Amino acid sequence: MFPDGWKHNLFILFPLLTVFEVKGKMEKKDLGATINTYDMAAGEALGKREGHTPRIEAPAKAKPDEAIMIKVSVGPHPNTVEHSIRWLAVFYYEEGRAFNPMALAKVSFNAPTTEPEITLKVKLQKSGVIHALEYCNLHGLWSGKKEITIG
Repeated sequence: MFPDGWKHNLFILFPLLTVFEVKGKMEKKDLGATINTYDMAAGEALGKREGHTPRIEAPAKAKPDEAIMIKVSVGPHPNTVEHSIRWLAVFYYEEGRAFNPMALAKVSFNAPTTEPEITLKVKLQKSGVIHALEYCNLHGLWSGKKEITIG
């Protein structure tokens, strides 16, 4: 199934399945079960919340088709080759949309030269929730969210 010598997690970026090595055996797990949030973090992850949960800065309200700025950042967090935020993705869950979420952006970072922060200019049509997802090479997936009212 997997070549011998794979002693690390195999992470496939956006499919809904992640494969992990557990006790020498590869196991499948739903991607959602691997995502940490500030409120749901437990055990060792509790001490990692402040430096890993994406912070979303955006207005609470906007008019339809009005250009707004969304800033997403992570940290303070180490930014070394050995320990860093490798990518950040931003999605929008729009109320009433048949297929959610919409992908707004995905940015990869190369430590130590780039910091995990992005700013987007967007025009939204309906109220919804902005979601940010980041990947730390040591502490996995973390997400944050912010509601926005359009109208």
